Amino acid sequence: MDPKVDWFFDKPTPWQEAYRQLRTIVLDCGLTEELKWGVPCYTYRKKNVVLIHGFKDYCALLFHKGALLKDDHGLLVQQTANVQSARQMRFTSVREIKELAPIVKAYIHEAVAVEKAGLKVALKGAAEFPLPAEFERKLKAMPALKKAFQALTPGRQRGYLLHFASAKQARTREARIEKHLERILDGKGLDDQ
Repeated sequence: MDPKVDWFFDKPTPWQEAYRQLRTIVLDCGLTEELKWGVPCYTYRKKNVVLIHGFKDYCALLFHKGALLKDDHGLLVQQTANVQSARQMRFTSVREIKELAPIVKAYIHEAVAVEKAGLKVALKGAAEFPLPAEFERKLKAMPALKKAFQALTPGRQRGYLLHFASAKQARTREARIEKHLERILDGKGLDDQ
């Protein structure tokens, strides 16, 4: 147990006891506990394996390379269509966690085996995401923007493409593109400071 993470388990939430049960299960699997993204993250040789987090209606274990797990019990959930690698195992009660503990441990051990084997999720490249017509026109009109966008990491490119394409109206897509032009030209991702 990492004392820097204790505050997460000590804070009063509807999932406090569920979090504690999940912590015990994960630590029984021999992983190292760390604090990342404000939540407990469990690693194997500094590689992220699983983290604990909660939402209004459930708490969850997030398997960083869950897409590579067999999921024989059908417990893993892909949060959105755009999530390529991670998968959640969701819980709505402490009783459910206790009942599923042996299965949860098996999934964690499989996730560790994925890390030991050095397996990687084949991520879709930015070119495989839809390029909104409004952004395509802007790239053609501004060669510097096109060069700057192509210089971004694939993850940053995907972030922008998903953000632009998720707007239902052309006017909203255009406004989003205009809002982020300088950030792209400065080599920054959507969420970079």
